[in-house]
Amino acid sequence: MEKRGRILTVFLVLGLGFGLVALRLVHLQVLERSALALRAERQQERMVKLEPKRGTIYDRMGRELAVSVEMDSVYGVPSRADRPRAVAQQLSRILRQDPRALESRLASDKHFVWLSRKVEPSKAEKVKELGFKEVGLLLETRRFYPKKNLAGPVLGFISMDNEGLEGVELSYDKALRGVNGWVLAEKDAVGRTVFPGGPGFQYKLPQPGKDIILTVDEVIQHIAEKELDKALLDTRAKGGVCIVMNPRTGEVLALSVRTTGRGRPAFNPNVPQQYKAAEWRNRAVTDAFEPGSIFKPILAAAAIEERIVHPLERFDCSTGSIKVADRVISDAKKHGVLTFTDVIAESSNVGTIKAALRVGKERFYKYITAFGFGRKTDIDLPGEISGLVKDYRLWSGVSIGSIAIGQEIGVTPIQMAAAFSAIANGGTLMKPYIVSEIVDRDGRDGKKMTPCAVGRAVSEGTCKALNKILQRAVESGTGQKAKPAGFTAAGKTGTAQKIDPTTGKYSKQDYVSSFVGFVPAEAPRLVILVMVDSPEGVVWGGSVAAPVFKAVAEQGLAYLQVPPDDVGGRMLLVAR
Repeated sequence: MEKRGRILTVFLVLGLGFGLVALRLVHLQVLERSALALRAERQQERMVKLEPKRGTIYDRMGRELAVSVEMDSVYGVPSRADRPRAVAQQLSRILRQDPRALESRLASDKHFVWLSRKVEPSKAEKVKELGFKEVGLLLETRRFYPKKNLAGPVLGFISMDNEGLEGVELSYDKALRGVNGWVLAEKDAVGRTVFPGGPGFQYKLPQPGKDIILTVDEVIQHIAEKELDKALLDTRAKGGVCIVMNPRTGEVLALSVRTTGRGRPAFNPNVPQQYKAAEWRNRAVTDAFEPGSIFKPILAAAAIEERIVHPLERFDCSTGSIKVADRVISDAKKHGVLTFTDVIAESSNVGTIKAALRVGKERFYKYITAFGFGRKTDIDLPGEISGLVKDYRLWSGVSIGSIAIGQEIGVTPIQMAAAFSAIANGGTLMKPYIVSEIVDRDGRDGKKMTPCAVGRAVSEGTCKALNKILQRAVESGTGQKAKPAGFTAAGKTGTAQKIDPTTGKYSKQDYVSSFVGFVPAEAPRLVILVMVDSPEGVVWGGSVAAPVFKAVAEQGLAYLQVPPDDVGGRMLLVAR
């Protein structure tokens, strides 16, 4: 009887167990069937990203500066690799890569590995001819800069994954990159990705990036780079900047930056890995320098606008030096009695500081900021800094004298070019910009950029007076080598000592030589800034930078078909 009870208990337990299993099966196959089927389907699916074609970058005349071309990338399928070492050896000879690194990738436990991205067509064809089952080719796009190093730091470059890293490629990355597409693929029994056909095939095509049209003109850019390169070669300088702007609109027509210097080739965005980060940096916006005497027109503008000084007022500079607080500041050469026009034209420190002391630090600071110094210009390029301008309440006793002659203040080349554009156009500070249009080929989200006035720096009358002063600097002052044949020109030279990082004092060997001005003087079409960093031998801005201004002005005006306004020394009126 007891034995029979135990058997019955066992059967009851087994029955209960089978009943629970049956209930679980009903729950899974009926109640949760849809959810489990979706989970199983997702485990067998893989979302494959489709890369969009990046937009093209054009110059202002529609000439291509950056394009995307289709190229093959080499991939491996380690799960198919029976002899990774032998395959790696043959691939290494074609791809010119370390065979051990290739073997390591092919011997991994992954189902997909990149072996070489965006290879040349000849290499891709040789890989294809090998016929290896564990190696394949996948079509991608590669960024190509057809003009090589032309405007390299302006254009910037992108990563292997189509992301902008520097220059316009970075600042307009969202527009240029486009929108990724996708395709829903399946995995087979060994985990390989396969693409199903038929009506159930799910995908979304990538949306190509928008095109960009720059304000830069390829021809003027070439002129600026050629002439700057020649000056750097002749002076064995470390680097330099040449900016060409339209003073009425703020459009940057050329922006040449050379940070390689002394025999190194200019930055080529096709091969960014061959350069250090400092060599692709756009120093026109990322670096501040003490401007030296090219800053004196800012003081002159303040003095004339406040009616503290008249251009023909005479200043006694015969002592050759002036004491400001506890510092004695001297002229490069002694002058006698000079009109204020000649104080600027002959670049007298003594006369400039005497005028600055009349203006006073608070009013001088007001005009420094009105010309845009101490804040970013907001040019559409990455990495811009605001420069170094102390509030006047923090100035020392000597500051007003130092700043008046371009020391104790840090400016960027683009700030300086924008400030002189204000002088050239009658007193309006314009925002500089590098992109004129974003083009959507589908006609949806295109955008045209328009000139943007930041504010008024000084009156038109003050600008006219400054214009005459700066013309004198070119006609008979320190900027005579800047005079372009057949044209009037206005501008200012600068020769600024650099700070020695070891001693913290001004160096007696390293200088920044510069010239900035505009042509034609009576109806300005171009503002041109030239800065040469650490030239060897002759260092004066009038000898190093002014000739570059002259060459760029002559060729640029000829290209733009601007008629001469100074034939045989006789000034002609040119309509604005």
